[in-house]
Amino acid sequence: MGSSNREETEVTIIIPNYNGSGYIEDCLKSIERQDIPVKTIIVDNGSSDDSIDIIKKKFPWVELVELGINTGFAHGVNVGIRQAQTEYIFLLNNDTILQNNTTSQLLKAIKHYKDAFSISSKMIALKGEHLIDDTGDYYCALGWAFTQGKDQPNNTFNKRKKVTSACAGAAIYKKSLLEKVGMFDDAHFCYLEDVDLGLRARIYGYNNYYEPGAVVYHVGSATSGSRHNAFKVRLTSANNLYMIYKNMPALMLIINLPLIIVGIVIKQFYFVKKHLGKAHFLGLIDGFKKIFTNNKKHVGINSRNLGNYVKLQIELWINCFKRIFTL
Repeated sequence: MGSSNREETEVTIIIPNYNGSGYIEDCLKSIERQDIPVKTIIVDNGSSDDSIDIIKKKFPWVELVELGINTGFAHGVNVGIRQAQTEYIFLLNNDTILQNNTTSQLLKAIKHYKDAFSISSKMIALKGEHLIDDTGDYYCALGWAFTQGKDQPNNTFNKRKKVTSACAGAAIYKKSLLEKVGMFDDAHFCYLEDVDLGLRARIYGYNNYYEPGAVVYHVGSATSGSRHNAFKVRLTSANNLYMIYKNMPALMLIINLPLIIVGIVIKQFYFVKKHLGKAHFLGLIDGFKKIFTNNKKHVGINSRNLGNYVKLQIELWINCFKRIFTL
C-alpha cells in the first residue's frame, strides 16, 4: 500500500539520501507495508554508491530527485517538501525501518492536536539491545539539545508529550505551516536544523509533540559514522551558536547568556576528554562566521509573538532540570 500514488493520499514521505545503499532497501520495503497509502520522494545528495540504482530497479514507484552534489540534509528535504503535493510531510532518514502503522499513527496524532506543527516518532536503535534512540527533542537554557529516554529500555516513555522540536529523522509536519513558518535553514547543512525549526514554530505559537505509538527503528549516524566524531561535533557546535543568535532576541540572549557560557564550557571539557576538543572549539569559530554571514536572519520581538517568547523562556529554564534528570 505504501507505493500508492492515488489522489486521496494525505502523506508524502521524504527521504534525503546520501550513500545509503546499505539501508535504503529495508527502509523502502517498510514503506511498502504501511497500512495507509503514501507517496514517497527520495532526494539524493550526490551519492557515489549504488543506492540510486537500487531505488530505480527495485522501487519504481519512488519519485527520485537527483541533486548531483551533497547539499546537506536541510536543503535536500526542502527540495522534497517543495515538490510534495500533500498537506502532510513525513520526513524520514534513509537508515530507518517503520512499523506497519507508523505513518497512520503520526497522521492521527497531528490531526488530534489542533496547534501541532509537527509530531515526533518513537525512535528505537536498530542495533544491540534495541534501546530508545529518540523521543522528541528538548532545548534548554544551557544551549543544549537533548532527548529524554536515550539508551533506556524501549518499553518506556509510552505517553504523549509536548517537546521543543520533533526529531526530523522520523517526524510528520503540516506543509502549510512549513510554508508559513519557513522551512529548514540551508545554512545548517545538517544537525540541529530540526531544533531550529521547532523553536521557530514555537515563536509563531505552534507546538510540537511526541507520539509513542509511531515506532521507527533507526540505525543511527549512518552518514557521519558514529555518535561522536569530529565532523558531527564541529558542525553541531557551529549550528548551535547560529541557532541561538537567530532565535533569541537581544533581551532573551542577555538573560540566557550566563547559562549558555556555562553550557559551552562544560561541553568543551566533555569533548576534550573524548579527544574532540579541537573540533568543538573550531565549531564555535565556525558558528560566529555563520552569524556574520547570515546576520539578516536574526529574529525580533513584536506584539504578536511576545507571549510566545515568554512561554519559551520559561520552558528553557524548566528543560534545564529535565536535562539534569537525564544525566
